[in-house]
Amino acid sequence: MPNVWDCASARVVEEAGFPVIATASASMSWALGYPDHQGAPRDEMLYLTRRIVASVQIPVTVDIEAGYGDTVAEVVETGRGVLAAGAVGVNLEDSDENGALMDMRLQVEKIAALRALGDSEGVPLVINARTDAFHPGTLASDQQFAEAVRRLNAYQDAGADCLFAPFVMDMPTISALVQAVNGPLNILLLPGMPSVSELKTLGVGRVSTGPGLYLAAMTTARRMGEHLREDGIYRMAGPGSMTYPEMNGLMMR
Repeated sequence: MPNVWDCASARVVEEAGFPVIATASASMSWALGYPDHQGAPRDEMLYLTRRIVASVQIPVTVDIEAGYGDTVAEVVETGRGVLAAGAVGVNLEDSDENGALMDMRLQVEKIAALRALGDSEGVPLVINARTDAFHPGTLASDQQFAEAVRRLNAYQDAGADCLFAPFVMDMPTISALVQAVNGPLNILLLPGMPSVSELKTLGVGRVSTGPGLYLAAMTTARRMGEHLREDGIYRMAGPGSMTYPEMNGLMMR
């Protein structure tokens, strides 16, 4: 599931044949001129979500980070805004802006409240519950697996549809997680990791790219800018580079 940040990236991913669009909070924040970790105001995130939903014909799920609020009521308000924007899924993480894990009981309450919100609105809201137990520096390495499993299973019991454990890269740990959690496992795809087909063989249910596509696009822009500054030669990004007519045609459809 390649993660997008605006209408153009959403259309490119849709045109590539993916059945669902997912946003990345970091990518959206950077595109709006803010740092990650809820740096972008909620109303601006929701505005961009509305534009993305309007630009594609496939379902959209939104990364709402920690829910844009510390309380259950604030998270529900964010979820209400997501549904009003036309999206049908959310990604909710359990760490704060400083990277510390939040109280698990409170996170369970937030997930249960989002499930109740979807039910009350008649929308089968897809909740992707993320734990940052494996985030570097959050926990001691010998505590990460057990805490991740404890949290993800509690989130599934509260109503989560999919269980997200980013920053796990080795196949034995991923395979053990698939066996230990009680729902579909979502893995973050990072350089050096097994291929999507290998992850599928392990039983992984969902693979996300996070800000990977955005960083790739910005890397290309930076390299092209450096070439222009250094030798004044305009170089295309490489074979298969998108053209103006192609991109404009995507937006016209």
